[in-house]
Amino acid sequence: MSFLISEDIYNGFISLFKDKNPLHTDEQFANSRGFAGRVMHGNILNGFISYFIGECLPTKNVIIHTQEIQFKNPVYLHDKIFFDASVSDVIESVNAIQFKYFFRNNTGKIVAKGKIQIGMFS
Repeated sequence: MSFLISEDIYNGFISLFKDKNPLHTDEQFANSRGFAGRVMHGNILNGFISYFIGECLPTKNVIIHTQEIQFKNPVYLHDKIFFDASVSDVIESVNAIQFKYFFRNNTGKIVAKGKIQIGMFS
């Protein structure tokens, strides 16, 4: 799957969660810290994970048990990022599935990776 970090997503995140840290909102501040521009909030990526689990699996009978994310490289406004997930384990005794996933940018660089475990309702 791919996602575009649009102005709407960026502004919506700030509007909802009030995180106005200058690394995310001030171009000069971010540049002075060695970044190419305002760094997008890492938790925007969590929203894309939620979309994957809640909307893209073949069933809606799921709940996230655990989620891990490691941020590897910054994401910037207007970046197109690609999400790839694969099943890494099935735990039949508790009706759970684990996924490994990563996000990469349009140059192929990994920007985040992690694991998700979901439970399946009967």
